[in-house]
Amino acid sequence: MSLAAWSYGCAPQTPYHTPMPPAPAVKIPPAPSSPKQEASPQPLPQEAKIREQDLRSKTPAALPPAKTTREATSKASVGEPGSGSEPSPAQPPPLADDSSLLAKITTGTTPQRAASLRLTDEGRRILDAGDPAKALTRLEKTIVIDSTNGYGYFYLAKAQYRLGRHKESLNFLDIAESRIGAEPFWLSEIYALRGENFRALGQLQRAETSYNQAMRLNSGNRTAAEALARMQGETQPATK
Repeated sequence: MSLAAWSYGCAPQTPYHTPMPPAPAVKIPPAPSSPKQEASPQPLPQEAKIREQDLRSKTPAALPPAKTTREATSKASVGEPGSGSEPSPAQPPPLADDSSLLAKITTGTTPQRAASLRLTDEGRRILDAGDPAKALTRLEKTIVIDSTNGYGYFYLAKAQYRLGRHKESLNFLDIAESRIGAEPFWLSEIYALRGENFRALGQLQRAETSYNQAMRLNSGNRTAAEALARMQGETQPATK
């Protein structure tokens, strides 16, 4: 036996195993595809639309203040002259008639004051009847009896105006204002009569100012309202 054959016989032999056939390939079925609408997430444009709707639903809550502002601006512009000047302030409602002098005589009125007020009322009625000269004589006695009777000074001023003594009338009005100027009704009457005197003197600008002051105090002052209407009609050009 040769050395090669002896070496091969002495070497450990690997046990023989019958080769296994290859495993058949297993086909894995594809997973069922779900509908694209369920698998895909909601697109971003949809969220944008929802947000726009939410914003639109919230927008009306913020609109009323802006609307109120527009209305306030519209109201403020009513009566605003075209020249751009500031609008005239709103006139207050008419004051209650406080022209009755006899109503001012109460239980607390002094006899001197009561006598002066009765003479003033008598002179007023004579003046309204169209006799300013006779009324002036009666009215002069009112301030002799009670020099603090501002109503007597007012009707003295009115009698002087009717007699064409406009400067004297203005002087009596200044005294009347110092005594009854705290009473809005009577202060309005003083301004209206002052306007009448200014107008008679040809001082139209001062007359208009006095009439407007009378109207601001008492929008029911007929003397001032009628005078302003006359002045406005005189300044308007005549239509052809």
